[in-house]
Amino acid sequence: MVGVETPPVGTPAGMRKINQRAVLDLLRRNGPSTRPQVAKETGLSKPTVSQALLALEAAGLARATGHTSTGTGRSAVLYEADPTAGYVLGIDIGREHIRVAVADLGGTVVARRDERNSARSGVALVAAVGRLAEETVQVAGLRQDDIVCRVLGSPGVADPHRRCFRHAPNLPGWGKAGLLTELEAAVGPDLVIENDANLTAVGEWEQGAARGVDVFAAITVGTGVGMGLMVHGEVFRGATGAAGEIGYLPYGQMRANDDATAEPPARGHLEEATAAQSVVRGARELGLGTAKSAREVFRLAREGDELAQRAVEAEADRLAYTVASIAAVIDPELVVLSGGMSTNADLLREPMDRALHTFTPLVPTIVQGELGDDAVVAGAISVGLRAAEDIVFERRAG
Repeated sequence: MVGVETPPVGTPAGMRKINQRAVLDLLRRNGPSTRPQVAKETGLSKPTVSQALLALEAAGLARATGHTSTGTGRSAVLYEADPTAGYVLGIDIGREHIRVAVADLGGTVVARRDERNSARSGVALVAAVGRLAEETVQVAGLRQDDIVCRVLGSPGVADPHRRCFRHAPNLPGWGKAGLLTELEAAVGPDLVIENDANLTAVGEWEQGAARGVDVFAAITVGTGVGMGLMVHGEVFRGATGAAGEIGYLPYGQMRANDDATAEPPARGHLEEATAAQSVVRGARELGLGTAKSAREVFRLAREGDELAQRAVEAEADRLAYTVASIAAVIDPELVVLSGGMSTNADLLREPMDRALHTFTPLVPTIVQGELGDDAVVAGAISVGLRAAEDIVFERRAG
């Protein structure tokens, strides 16, 4: 990092820094601990631990948080990693909503703002995101300098060459060259850009339905369709970052265009067939002319409307096809349903399972995501915290 001198490994200064990092990592992992506990867990001597804790306190990275009785004798001081040493900003941009949260280094959300996405152009959306991010930082009582890392989740794939998003047809203007530069100017420096479905997978793996699962897929179904894939705790992105763009899977009665010069579709066939609007379209084709939204179709299905129930079963068939396609390529242990459609997983799961068994012998466990609308923001904060811990230590201990 610019402006940070890292002592060479093997020098006294370098060893002190290594010891400080070991102690700090232990406090972050185990929570409040005494000097003897830290020494036992790290294998460092008690004098070395004492020196490291003093240095970490002086740098604002650790703090005393109380006392505990060790049985006979005097009580011992408890130390913890100071969560106020830095903050991360997580942003979720969707077609319907913008969600922003600020969290401290302990992962506690200290401010949150949500609003509907009423922007109809890339310029307007960038301005709205920048304004909401600034307001959220102010609500937290912080300055922009207090934000160590900013992570933004969006549909599509970030293009590092044209500095825009590819494969994000539901966000007008999101493919304009230079858009990422405009976002960085609006939100703040060192902005991390990630696909929203990938962040959903991270959130569900860190604190949701996929905790402890080695290989799983998080399918997001709402205005669009996407997938985040995690393998052994890491997001799998593919060669160009487009792994998980399952909306482009072929589906239905389709054939190649005779015109070899024709542009590929902005929206994929599977996304057209499976996203929320397809539920409304299917319900109307069945004769349910009053259906105006997928939410309404599911509500009517719960109330026993036969046409709505048939529309829901047709959607379950399409989702089962999606899971079968994924299972044949990835062989996930678990599939997590996320996005707006996942709130109706109880209606979808049985017909999905029934259809899936007719499609393939490869049947993973399907569960509803636990984080709901918070999944992308939760994933963004998790990614931000991983980066922020290193950045804060290098800045302060350095």
